[in-house]
Amino acid sequence: MSEPRSAPTVGQVVLGKRLQDLRERVGLTRDQAAKVLRVAPATIRRMETAEVGLKIPYVQLLLKAYGIADQEAEAFVELAEEANKPGWWQRFHDVLPDWFSMYVSLEGAASLLRMYEPHFVPGLLQTEEYARSVMRTGAVGQTRPEDIERHVALRMERQSLLTKDDAPKLWVIMDETVLKRPVGSPQVMREQADKLLEATELSHVTLQIAEFATGHHPGTYGPFVLFRFAVPELPDMVYSEYLTGAVYFDARPEVASYLEVMDRMAAQAATAQRTKEILRDFRKEL
Repeated sequence: MSEPRSAPTVGQVVLGKRLQDLRERVGLTRDQAAKVLRVAPATIRRMETAEVGLKIPYVQLLLKAYGIADQEAEAFVELAEEANKPGWWQRFHDVLPDWFSMYVSLEGAASLLRMYEPHFVPGLLQTEEYARSVMRTGAVGQTRPEDIERHVALRMERQSLLTKDDAPKLWVIMDETVLKRPVGSPQVMREQADKLLEATELSHVTLQIAEFATGHHPGTYGPFVLFRFAVPELPDMVYSEYLTGAVYFDARPEVASYLEVMDRMAAQAATAQRTKEILRDFRKEL
């Protein structure tokens, strides 16, 4: 049986869905596909849902059973071998919880990230010192200096996503609370304000601040991130975090609700231009 691992790569998620589509196209049930491999039907389900890695011999047998031509099957196997390679973030497995490993994988594959953050500057836009200050006060059970530095290093490496040639579009709505609650020293906040202002100059980054003066908005319940992908096999997904874990939603009704909330918040929050003015004024006050 295929061995489970901490979190799937996006490639494994995509190929798992493709295997399911191929099986359903030829009218085979999971029970029938399982007989091809002489395994339990649960193994087929776990392969299709990326709960386990893609064993190449299993993939080859399934593709043959699904009537896939040799050339197409060979290309699929090459993709599976590539998808099975550990993601760069797995170097941080000592401090990276399983539930967030999936987030980093999705983050790296998304074409659009829309996020609401009521408490802190999002990790992709944090300075190193701001991130370090957040980790010192907010990390539960991992406050050793070496653990904190590992977390900071991971966060900084994630930010290379925004400098790639094919960088995703990042659209952030932050509560004004993020600016009003100090993190670290005034110098830390000054440097963080500068980094946010720099981010507003990037063509693929949109930053909006939800001001107190505009009153209550529909996203006040907590932070969340909406992922959109260029590959058709991956639907829009929503990530919502709590103290000791996170949940991922991909059911259309749930995702649609989050998308509606995000759109309403974007209409209510300060415009991108007004946000620049807010950040400049905030910087002067520090």
